[in-house]
Amino acid sequence: MAERLGPEGLMEELCKGFNLLMDPRKGVITFDSLKKNARAFGLEGLSDDELMGMVKEGDLDGDDALDMNEFCTLMVRLSPELLSGPQAAIDAVLNCFCN
Repeated sequence: MAERLGPEGLMEELCKGFNLLMDPRKGVITFDSLKKNARAFGLEGLSDDELMGMVKEGDLDGDDALDMNEFCTLMVRLSPELLSGPQAAIDAVLNCFCN
């Protein structure tokens, strides 16, 4: 996917996903915002425990929410095919998130 979209396109798609799921007042994805917006990702069938598990799995700083970096890290970790492609595209995307 990274090869098809290019680094900027992949970042744009990840940002769109984050923006769809986040609580606009807090600027992060919370359990409540994930539950409210889960339909956009086809996640409406998941239980509250499963949705909370997703937040906890990606929550690296322990604030019970996902910021943009945590969300992107989780998406890449859960969907490694996002970054299948030339190493240069992979490195470019990772550099954008790590700098």
